[in-house]
Amino acid sequence: MLLRVLLSSLRARAPSPGPSRLELDAARRHFLNVGGGSKDFPVPAHYAGWGHVLLDVDPRSRADLLMDARRLGELAPAQFDAVLCSHNLEHYYAHEVPGVLAGFAHVLKPGGFVEIRVPDVAAVAREMAAHGRDMEHVLYTSPAGPISVRDVLYGFGREIEAGGEFYAHKTGFTVNSLVGELKRAGFAFVYAGPTAAPFEIRAVALRAPADDYVRELLSIPR
Repeated sequence: MLLRVLLSSLRARAPSPGPSRLELDAARRHFLNVGGGSKDFPVPAHYAGWGHVLLDVDPRSRADLLMDARRLGELAPAQFDAVLCSHNLEHYYAHEVPGVLAGFAHVLKPGGFVEIRVPDVAAVAREMAAHGRDMEHVLYTSPAGPISVRDVLYGFGREIEAGGEFYAHKTGFTVNSLVGELKRAGFAFVYAGPTAAPFEIRAVALRAPADDYVRELLSIPR
């Protein structure tokens, strides 16, 4: 899970926004990958065959849109069939989250969906309470190395210590709090729960009922 945190961190600086409307192939579905770090990093298999548009603030990412996701409202509306935000939403302050989600809604086409993955703070708390874990306890090992309770709650400590303050987590989520944020942002249909990844929540949110294609794509129950 923390690898996704490393790949999708929100930087504090705000570079110039990208173009207001991209030249997208009308014959394909497209998803906006918010804070994905690089197109070389894996995305969920259900996006196979889709157009992949990367948004990031780090110039090293070679993003299609080099901009801060808090400025999504500056883009032309209704450009994307989906927004993927994997381990990025926790890098905003709590008071900024509604604005970021409003930006997601702004760039979505009618019938589009948002897919969000964040650390599960409640799962970490249960692990600490049930097994007496302290802040330095290693919860699991990722490709980046051992991941402690503190890393999951507050951001990857080794990178922060090395000067990467943008790796810090500025808020946190439980299933209920994430669902609540999405509904307050106008997503009337939200499906959320744990994933196969350790200490992670996955949520899918739509403003209108999912059509048959999206239901099958995302395994949404009827």
